[in-house]
Amino acid sequence: MFLQWVLPQLHMSWPGFRRVHGQVCKHLEQRCKQLGLPDIVTYQNYLQQQPQEWQVLDSLCRITVTRFYRDKAVFAFLAREVLPTLIHQAQTRGAQHLRLWSAGCAGGEEPYSLALVYQLGLEIKPGIGLHILATDADAHMINRAREACYPFSSVKNLPQTWLASAFVQREELYCLKTEYCDPVELLIHDIRSETPNGPFDLILCRNLTFTYFEQTVQTEILARLRKALQPGGVLVIGVHESLPTVEGLTVWSERLGIYRRL
Repeated sequence: MFLQWVLPQLHMSWPGFRRVHGQVCKHLEQRCKQLGLPDIVTYQNYLQQQPQEWQVLDSLCRITVTRFYRDKAVFAFLAREVLPTLIHQAQTRGAQHLRLWSAGCAGGEEPYSLALVYQLGLEIKPGIGLHILATDADAHMINRAREACYPFSSVKNLPQTWLASAFVQREELYCLKTEYCDPVELLIHDIRSETPNGPFDLILCRNLTFTYFEQTVQTEILARLRKALQPGGVLVIGVHESLPTVEGLTVWSERLGIYRRL
């Protein structure tokens, strides 16, 4: 099978792609049509003759499955336990803002969900500002996040009161109001490259590194993520993911994939 041959050469993990390989196969079919190639076997030969195509192939293997408030229990726990703790820590050290990083943000659904939780979902008044760095390697996804307009399928998990107060409906799209977009800074960035300037109080790296990359890459990225956290800062991974090591971290909620830097 083509993906089982190619993914290890991209330092990616085939098991992570089993359930979503159909999305990648569609990308590959479109690429073959662009190049005028009849089938995937011909494309495999093309790869061996055109080394620069591997960079294109890497981009074709990006998976985007996301929506607002994905995994409700995670966001509920962030609102109830994590964010109040991080706010208290930040205030204790005299910080003016809480700094969050959403890595692999796709079309912006995750960082904007964080902004909504912070402004609408906390039982306490934060008392300090919020800055969310939202990054993705796909420029098209970042542009979509800048538009901040979504079909109902993307926002249906949100509480109805949030949907009514934070969005303006334009035909069949729900567009996020400016005040909820303002805390979010969007940046094209590959998680495998150098980490953006921290430190961060909270990093969300969900359904990305610890699903799609091989373990050596996971370990390298995890070391950088841990270093980018404030002492006592929090790392959130996907609920179905596991870390290659928990060295330097303590488990806050293993069920929800939430860890804290020692």
